[in-house]
Amino acid sequence: MTKLKIKKGDKVVVITGRDKGKTGEVLRVLPKEARLIVQGVNVVKRHTRPAMGNPGGIVEKEATIHISNVAHIDPKSSKPTRVGFKTLTDGRKVRVSRRSGEVLDA
Repeated sequence: MTKLKIKKGDKVVVITGRDKGKTGEVLRVLPKEARLIVQGVNVVKRHTRPAMGNPGGIVEKEATIHISNVAHIDPKSSKPTRVGFKTLTDGRKVRVSRRSGEVLDA
């Protein structure tokens, strides 16, 4: 299992596949499978049975997408970018955009 450069809450763009070009926020990261769930991307329909809390029917929800099919969005130019790491003067290790050098971590 490798360390992933994408975290929950990051803004990403899909770079390949059926939803190419769509952007969204990362809702959930599954590091063991190297997959993630992005808001509004890879939406599938699921048929659900009625249960105590829900009436059932056809529900649309986001399915997982492989981490290699998405790229970070650069905060300055809003274009896809790669991610690098940099150590700040106070000793913190932060993620930086390769395109603009902007810090991605808050």
